[in-house]
Amino acid sequence: MKLIRFGDVGQEKPGVILADGSRRDLSAYFSDWNRDFFNHDGLSRLEEVLGKTSNLPQVSAEVRLGSCVARPGKVIGIGLNYADHAAEAGLPLPQEPIVFLKGANAVVGPYDPIIIPRNSTKTDWEVELGVIIGRDARYLANIEAVDDYIAGYCISHDVSEREFQMERGGQWTKGKSCDNFNPLGPFLVTRDELSEVDNLAMSLRVNQVERQSGSTAKMIFNVRTLVHYLSQFMTLEAGDLITTGTPPGVGMGMKPPCYLQAGDVVELEIEGLGYQRSLCVAG
Repeated sequence: MKLIRFGDVGQEKPGVILADGSRRDLSAYFSDWNRDFFNHDGLSRLEEVLGKTSNLPQVSAEVRLGSCVARPGKVIGIGLNYADHAAEAGLPLPQEPIVFLKGANAVVGPYDPIIIPRNSTKTDWEVELGVIIGRDARYLANIEAVDDYIAGYCISHDVSEREFQMERGGQWTKGKSCDNFNPLGPFLVTRDELSEVDNLAMSLRVNQVERQSGSTAKMIFNVRTLVHYLSQFMTLEAGDLITTGTPPGVGMGMKPPCYLQAGDVVELEIEGLGYQRSLCVAG
């Protein structure tokens, strides 16, 4: 299944994309794709509804898409998780996942603008595989148990302000949590439809010039390893987002470095997970 949320900002409704490509409104059956939905076997209930109901209201292609899940309780970022990106940065491979938290306020729709923060000169791009937690997970016993706790996957754009992140002291939160710094979607593909995520092609373009091209096969710590690992430190709640790291080609790694400016257009794709497009605007 492909889950979407549609409508004006703050008024999004839940929907799906059917096999014929049409968008359908599920708001008569569900309030949102949120923690309550995922934690109470919502995907099974959704499958039942789709199996029994053929006349769901159609959603116009002109209607805005919001983030593919409701605002997460947590956005957990994984840093330096691609071997080729670590090489690009001239850094050793991490022995354990590098974990940071990103403000959930950053999560927006897949075609919403990227807002360049005030006083920013180093706003950077990062295409990433997003993982949505399907039910609360704590102290998972082993990697084999992980699949039952994953709802699905989506494109996650981990926009980062490098000066705020690296040069202003403290941890990375300041450079990761600015408004609109995590376009998400356009849809969530449920785990049953994308069971193999360890070799997905991914790319990012800025003003139609390819900047990132990679594969999830280059992850140092794969999805199952990350979910199991994180569950040993914190409860992963249903609807939480894990954004799993980026391949090489970020602006910070270019020589000389290159960063986003108002007027730039950023496009992202991940195999099986669709396409994003964001216009950069001044904050």
